[in-house]
Amino acid sequence: MTETSTNDDATDRRLRLLIGLVVVAALITTAGWVLYLLHNPGPIPAPWALALLSVAVVAANRLKVSVRIRSSLDGTTWGEVPVLVGLILFPAPWVVLCSVAGVTALKIFARQGSLKTVFAAAKEALTASAAGLVFLVAGVQPDMLEPSFAPLAIVIALAAFTLVDNVVFVPVMAVNTQTSVRLAALKNSKRKLLGFLGQLAASLLVAGLLAADANMLLLLVVPLVVACMHLWQSRSARTREERESWQRLAKATDELNAVDLTQVLHAATTRAAQIFSAAEATIDVTAGGARRTVRATDSHVLTDGPLLTAPPQRDEKSVDLVAHDGGMRVGVLRLGFGGAVRLTEVEQYKLRTFASAVCTAIRNAQAYAELARIAAENEHAATHDPLTGLANRRRLYEHAGDLYQSTDQAGLFALLLIDLNHFKEVNDTLGHAAGDDVLREVAGRLSDAAAEGDLVARLGGDEFAVLMTGLPTPALATHRATSMLTSLDASIEVEGMQITVDAAGGIALAAGSGGVEELMRRADIAMYQAKRTGQPTAIYVHARDTADLERLMLTGDLRRAVAEHEFSVEFQPIVDLGSGEVVSAEALARWRHPAQGSLTPVQFLETVERSGQLPAFADAVLEQSLIAMQTWREAGFDLPVAVNVSPRSLLDPKFPATVLARLARHDVPANRLTLELAETLTISQLEVVERALAELRNAGVRLAIDDFGTGVSSLSVLSRIPVHQLKIDREFVAAVETSAEASAVIRTTVDLARNLHLTVVAEGVESEPQRRALWELGCLAGQGHLFARPYSAARFLAALQRGSGGRPGVLAAALHDAGAVVRMPVRRAGGTGRSPLPHLPA
Repeated sequence: MTETSTNDDATDRRLRLLIGLVVVAALITTAGWVLYLLHNPGPIPAPWALALLSVAVVAANRLKVSVRIRSSLDGTTWGEVPVLVGLILFPAPWVVLCSVAGVTALKIFARQGSLKTVFAAAKEALTASAAGLVFLVAGVQPDMLEPSFAPLAIVIALAAFTLVDNVVFVPVMAVNTQTSVRLAALKNSKRKLLGFLGQLAASLLVAGLLAADANMLLLLVVPLVVACMHLWQSRSARTREERESWQRLAKATDELNAVDLTQVLHAATTRAAQIFSAAEATIDVTAGGARRTVRATDSHVLTDGPLLTAPPQRDEKSVDLVAHDGGMRVGVLRLGFGGAVRLTEVEQYKLRTFASAVCTAIRNAQAYAELARIAAENEHAATHDPLTGLANRRRLYEHAGDLYQSTDQAGLFALLLIDLNHFKEVNDTLGHAAGDDVLREVAGRLSDAAAEGDLVARLGGDEFAVLMTGLPTPALATHRATSMLTSLDASIEVEGMQITVDAAGGIALAAGSGGVEELMRRADIAMYQAKRTGQPTAIYVHARDTADLERLMLTGDLRRAVAEHEFSVEFQPIVDLGSGEVVSAEALARWRHPAQGSLTPVQFLETVERSGQLPAFADAVLEQSLIAMQTWREAGFDLPVAVNVSPRSLLDPKFPATVLARLARHDVPANRLTLELAETLTISQLEVVERALAELRNAGVRLAIDDFGTGVSSLSVLSRIPVHQLKIDREFVAAVETSAEASAVIRTTVDLARNLHLTVVAEGVESEPQRRALWELGCLAGQGHLFARPYSAARFLAALQRGSGGRPGVLAAALHDAGAVVRMPVRRAGGTGRSPLPHLPA
């Protein structure tokens, strides 16, 4: 109430100031006319004629087409007609005085108050003066006996009358209705347009009849014509207002078709103020969970908060928010007009219709909110444990699956599986209620000890799990797991007894494949390993995984796979990063298992190495690789091929001779074959395989270190084996854009290779930004899905022939102009130099 009173007082002060300015201007104008009469004395018109003019002014202003704006009535009258006709018959000062007298008498008779009376008289003085001044400037000589017909003067005078009326009235209306002057002027001009045309027609008609010295009886027809025009104007104005009002109502109804209750209430209050031309609209919601009050003007929401039980105001109109079909009342809509207002029957019907639509919208929004709440509760119940409030097994699996699918996962993630030791004794001794208390306390402690981003879950019984994310290094998983289990060391008070909880935890780092089930299996194996050894935690180690049934099954299938040629080879192109030209290919073995589908070396290589089938497997891969090279060479693409070699193959003394014999059989130069060695070779293995590698290298076979930078003895391996090429691991490539450390590793590797005259190939290039970043770091070759996935030999040849941009043998657009960079040669002339790629200048 205080805010409203303050606003009303400020509005009243501004209104009085404007009216005061209008009155002062009117007094000055009237004084000017008096001085004009004193300096230009002439015959005084007959009193009866002046009285008749004043009566005509009263009658014309009584014919008013009114439109309500909040609590004020505004509209167009026919008061301009007697003024314009009077200026033809009488001098302008007398017309101004008669107009002021007529309007003053009308306002006094209507008891509209002193402020409105003074303002109306002052406005009439200014508008009539504007019209009179036009007649004076135009040189129109008034004469009752022989009046002149001056249509141009009438048009200009009417325009001046209307312009002054707007200049005087619009600011006052804007202040009174608390709207902008621009909006008030726009509304006023729309209403005045038809009135202007009607007044002009009536004025010209009367002036024409008088100037034509027509039969005075014809003047009796003028009131009838004006009355008809007035009725037509009134009907047009009402029709237009009704049409616009119903259009606003229809638009408001469309806006109410929302499911958010706040959106519904804000739209309803602002639209109510617009439709019913109210100063404010208020909705009190009394039904449902949201008991609130929203108050707004026609342009913005004023308040939105808890339900206020304010007493009804005297000039306030209210309607219950009830649907057409009856039913529950959801609240009340209150309209404040800032003064006494009488709504028409049509407006009352419209208000009831709008209230029914608002009621329906509120009920729909409340129903939707309730459904959303229930759905959220059901979703929470489906993914959370009801006893502890932790995530359940389903939620854990979903979150772990998302982490496996995520391509922007920061760091590693691991699963910690926790089992409470001897928990059954608590249930058997103290009862299940005490056991539930212990489980809730354990859940709280684990949640408090978990790092931000970790997911703590209860899988059932006394088994818990923690999905640890954002691990910079694998070692941190053990540290974090130990901290969580340490949080359980303090005793728990249950029914006055102090109980100590003992637990064991198993940790499994997320592998590149296998999925959530495999992660859970590995954590379970590690947990039982911790129980067996009496340690708080244990981390999964594959060598201790005695439950690897899949590996046992593959071992039984190996002999059949070799005999029936289930092993195949796919080829992934290695591309010059600068030109996009294919410079070599890497052979990737695949096992087309009849039951398990296509298996990668990660899934079967360890099994092959332990089975005794490794020589046959390695020979089959090399044979298919050399046959593919022959096929490509005959098609015009003489490309080297890189083949991965197991350290166990290098332990076989027959391996070098077998490789060289295969090369000779297929007439392939030794330097067209690259053997890729795993960087995880240990120093002890190097001492054994050094002789085999030296034999192969001396024969011309090229050597490469795969996944360079991921092993613990990178430089030791490099110093012992004179290789030709380094392959950067895909983990560094994936992080080259976002990790300064990864960029530093790649730059260091490139610098090292340049100094040793080695080539560098980046693995796992997935995007153009990665390609460009690697190029800028000095890496000249790469492979990955950006260029091509692994293909069969035939599809690889088809891709070469198809090329890119009309260039066979090219799989990507160049990063530079032709000839601007040194490219990896397609064929090497011979010799045993270490680098086929001239190093970039330092």
